[in-house]
Amino acid sequence: MAAKLGTHSGSPRRRSDLDDLDVTHEINVTPFIDVMLVLLIIFMVAAPLATVDIGVDLPATAAEPAPRPDKPVFVTVKPDLSVAVGEDVVAREVLSTSLDAATKGRKDERIYLRADKAVSYGDLMEVMNTLRNAGYLKVALVGLDGRS
Repeated sequence: MAAKLGTHSGSPRRRSDLDDLDVTHEINVTPFIDVMLVLLIIFMVAAPLATVDIGVDLPATAAEPAPRPDKPVFVTVKPDLSVAVGEDVVAREVLSTSLDAATKGRKDERIYLRADKAVSYGDLMEVMNTLRNAGYLKVALVGLDGRS
C-alpha cells in the first residue's frame, strides 16, 4: 500500500494535514516483474540441459513373449536388405502376393516382422509400409529375448 504525501506550497503545514494521508489504490508490479525475470532466466538455462541424446539398442527385450499361433508367418529383413517370407527369399515387388499365399488371403492374420540388427530403421519402415499397403495391419516386431 502506498501513501501520497501532499505538499502545500505557499501555506504553512498544519498538523492535521500530515495526519490526512491520501491512499493510492495501485498495485506495485515491480516485485512481480522481478520474480518473472528470475524464472525466465532459470528456464532459459534449464531448457538446453533437458534435451539429451541417448544411443538406443532396441533388439533385445525383457517382456514376456505373447503366445504364438500354430503356424506364424515370419517376414525377415536380412542384412543385405533382402526380404524373406518364412524361409523363402522373395523380391519386395512380390511381397504382398507371397504373403497372400502364406496367409491364404486372410488380411487380419498377424505378421511377425524380424530384422537383423544391421538393418537401418528406414529400410525396416519401407518393409512395414509395404505390409500396410498390402492390407496387413497386424504387424508384430520380433526381438531377441534379453532375459537371463
